[in-house]
Amino acid sequence: MREVDHLDVAGLSELLHGGDLSPVELTTHVLDRISELDEQLHAFVGVTRERALTEAAKAERELASGESRGPLHGIPYAVKDLFDVADEVTGVGTHLLADNVAPADATVVRRLRDAGMVLVGKTHTVQFAFGGVGINHDTGTPHNPWRDDEPYVAGGSSSGSAVAVAAGVVPVALGTDTSGSVRVPASLCG
Repeated sequence: MREVDHLDVAGLSELLHGGDLSPVELTTHVLDRISELDEQLHAFVGVTRERALTEAAKAERELASGESRGPLHGIPYAVKDLFDVADEVTGVGTHLLADNVAPADATVVRRLRDAGMVLVGKTHTVQFAFGGVGINHDTGTPHNPWRDDEPYVAGGSSSGSAVAVAAGVVPVALGTDTSGSVRVPASLCG
């Protein structure tokens, strides 16, 4: 299924809605890619495997019965570890918040779930989402996927999200932007 690794959302949506690809197949592939590549990339701070498989199975049942929630239905995505995800830690890139378990999904996470998207995990950010280089000495630094021989920075603060998308691990990842926190890593990771 490597042909879907860098396919955009429109292409994936067409495959999912046309029945040529199932949400469970796609989500399982994305989860396998995370397992295969994240030791090198260090993009993810946590993977929501059970939630992802449950959401994918629900999307698959709905699409198979002709019930579409729109073009995002069945598409896997990740979120920066600044967004609350129910029953998951929102660590904001620091060990100081290692016990900060979210009681509910952030509004954007809830809306994407309502649109039928499949959350596969949370991505690294710099400490407190404050820094443009993307280095995090506390919880770990994501690695720019374009250079294996030399360590190139990923940019920050949405470094993990940019790395995950640029490497073709997930088709979509949310970040935040106050002073270039999405734009810098998007630029540095291509």
